[in-house]
Amino acid sequence: MNKREVMAMLDAEGIAYEKVEHDPVYTIDEMLALGLPHVEAIAKNLFVHDDKKQRYYLITVKEEKRVDLKDFKARFGTRRLSFASEEELNRILGLARGSVTPFGILNDEGRLVTVYFDDDFRGKKMGIHPNENTATVYVKTEDVARLITAHGNELNFARF
Repeated sequence: MNKREVMAMLDAEGIAYEKVEHDPVYTIDEMLALGLPHVEAIAKNLFVHDDKKQRYYLITVKEEKRVDLKDFKARFGTRRLSFASEEELNRILGLARGSVTPFGILNDEGRLVTVYFDDDFRGKKMGIHPNENTATVYVKTEDVARLITAHGNELNFARF
């Protein structure tokens, strides 16, 4: 699913959103430098796997937060975690570097990825890419969560 298809799906599902087109960005610092609206909604996304590459996780937190993977391992009973490669990102989520987003889960045909959303997004909007890093979409977190669970992936809210 590419950017156009994500936007068409949001329209078809009747999901309200605000879209801002911008130059490609690859880091949170580049996102912040754009002067986008709703800075408080900008999400940081980490795509990680366990040491056996059997379990994959997408962790979505507020942009200013840090995620301690050792703490995540202890809290959620995972094996040792490390960042997925660009090849895994493309193969599993159909995404390129700099475009990691919860909408990528809709490309996860094998339902391999478990998603964790920061509790601080609950009841609020999140600013995420529509599978390409040339736009940011502000959408209610619960709408994104509903799409992910309807797709068949596990989703959890947690404190980070």
